[in-house]
Amino acid sequence: MPGGLDNWPDALRQLNSLTVAVVLLGPEQQIMGANPAAEQFLGQSLRRVTGQRLFDLVRFDEPRLAARVGTADSPLSARDAGAMIAGVGHRRLDVTIAPVVDSTSWLIVSLQDAAAAEGLGDDSRTSDEAVLRAPEILAHEIKNPLAGIRGAAQLLGRKVADKDRALTKLIADEVDRIAKLIDEMQTLSRRTTEPVAPCNLHEAVRRARAVIDAAGNRPRIEEEFDPSLPNVLGSADGLVQVLINLLSNAAEACRDVPKPRIIMRTRFSSGLQLHTVSNGKPVRLPVELRVSDNGPGVEAAMRDHIFEPFVTTKKSGQGLGLALVRKLVRDMNGRITHDRDESGGWTHFRIHLPLAQETRKPRNTKAA
Repeated sequence: MPGGLDNWPDALRQLNSLTVAVVLLGPEQQIMGANPAAEQFLGQSLRRVTGQRLFDLVRFDEPRLAARVGTADSPLSARDAGAMIAGVGHRRLDVTIAPVVDSTSWLIVSLQDAAAAEGLGDDSRTSDEAVLRAPEILAHEIKNPLAGIRGAAQLLGRKVADKDRALTKLIADEVDRIAKLIDEMQTLSRRTTEPVAPCNLHEAVRRARAVIDAAGNRPRIEEEFDPSLPNVLGSADGLVQVLINLLSNAAEACRDVPKPRIIMRTRFSSGLQLHTVSNGKPVRLPVELRVSDNGPGVEAAMRDHIFEPFVTTKKSGQGLGLALVRKLVRDMNGRITHDRDESGGWTHFRIHLPLAQETRKPRNTKAA
């Protein structure tokens, strides 16, 4: 009957439509089935992984987690669990394991990248904004006296002896540095966003590359582009700023590597969604831009925090570059994630963006 159970899609079609990796395990924990999202997650086809033990392919840092699976007679879940995925690298995962109804020796396992789940959610944005709102309140109170200090330093510089003039210049330079820091913080805390419009992603890449190449003494940037990609919905200037930051970081990261390499890749990556805060509707993010370098990568203890304000591994860094990058990407309803491929020696930053919606032309209407 219409609208009844007879019209529901079958279970396999529902499973294949999920964007979360789902794997069916047999009595010996061997893989008996997997949806397309799981194939993408594991980096292997169902044909290749069928019959293999899942926990030989996904090795958890905490051995007790895998040990409990064998004795699980009730649902088991773990959040932000470290695991090494064969051929992919180390990941932080959200895992759910549940016995199949009436078949307790069979298990259903769902796997999701914890960093991606955080990127899809909005939990961290509230805490970030609480930190970053302060400059809006304090900027006026701080920058006015800074201008006075700088003016006084310049005035003193005209009156002191040459040997002391370097000190007055140091004062002025430090004032400029603090003012710039406040400006960056204000950008991060600003609630208004740049308007989005259809953008050619590859044009934004070319503009960013031109800025990086002009700086000189940088590793050559390799390109692996899909020329068939349509326009994305975003801010052209914002994309350029994001790419300049990521490419500059990549160049610095692999500076001391004997054969430094930076690769930029664009492609379709189906199935990714982002639930927006404004209207709660899911927005698909099918276009991926990846910036990769073969530098040593970020220390493992800091990898889960690199997009947070004031977190940096650079001696002279302020820890605002990647925080600003994340804000700019979020303002475009996009998502950015970071992962490290230890086996291949690569660090990847992945940006996922929505497609530009086609603008419908208004119908011609005759005057009454």
